[in-house]
Amino acid sequence: MQLLLASCLALALGAAQALAVPAPAPEALELPHVEVARAGVSTLSASQLSALAPYTQFARAAYCDSSIINGWQCGQACQANPGFQVTLTGGDGSDEQLFYVGYWPAQNSVVVAHQGTDPTQFLSDLTDADIFMTTLDPTLFPGISSSVEAHEGFVSEHALTASTILAETKRLISSKGATQVILVGHSLGGALAELDALFLKMNLPSSIHIKGVTYGTPRVGNPAYAALFDSSVSDFERINNESDPIPIVPGRFLGFQHVHGEIHIVSPGDAVSCPGDDDATDAQCTISTVPNIFDSDILDHLGPYQGIYIGTIYCT
Repeated sequence: MQLLLASCLALALGAAQALAVPAPAPEALELPHVEVARAGVSTLSASQLSALAPYTQFARAAYCDSSIINGWQCGQACQANPGFQVTLTGGDGSDEQLFYVGYWPAQNSVVVAHQGTDPTQFLSDLTDADIFMTTLDPTLFPGISSSVEAHEGFVSEHALTASTILAETKRLISSKGATQVILVGHSLGGALAELDALFLKMNLPSSIHIKGVTYGTPRVGNPAYAALFDSSVSDFERINNESDPIPIVPGRFLGFQHVHGEIHIVSPGDAVSCPGDDDATDAQCTISTVPNIFDSDILDHLGPYQGIYIGTIYCT
């Protein structure tokens, strides 16, 4: 099995290298309005898809080096959200994922964005049979039950930046009068943004609205974690693109379960909102579209998400 998986990953990586890198699509992509009757799912309109684009660009910008994120000079991703004010950057892109925090005047919101990682290596790591879960630190997640567990690697990575991000978020709420905090990320960054959404919900006043938008996010925790998240963070969307394999790992047989909020891009201009957590039965939802990694396409992990690609090579 390990040999077969390695072969598939090698083929996927080889395909990625052989294909010409797709150019980033125009920033204002007009998508056709799609009206399709589907049982158990809701079809997103063109306007609903377009409304996600600012968050996609924030997630895209998280892959850019801090030297150009400071001053918001990261090319198209930064130009797409003019007026955004970066106030804190961190991480080194190696031992600690890059991240940034800032104030978005247009939405009177604090935005926290986390960098992702190489998709082929990430897939390999997440299909390892020796994946462990751990409890969440009660000093970071006050009052957390010991039954709530999450991926040990994600929990450890999140702990590296949690206190710093909380302090800056509180400072911006106080100085700017922000009423909302938005967490974004892609791939590993999506997992960190998901943990941040729960973390900040448990550490900020109830008057502060928590919103999360993530892309190509793997499963983060166990059913108790998913239940707590669902009851705590109501405004959350995790967007999966076509046959991306990352959202189906780590496997449910290892005890992992997704939180709510799945939006599945079936094809360009056509996306559905899937009910439940990991139990959507509609054929258009990820759990049916990508039943295993051998029926997936790792290139879909990079996009396009509403015409936008996300990853280090798309930091332009």
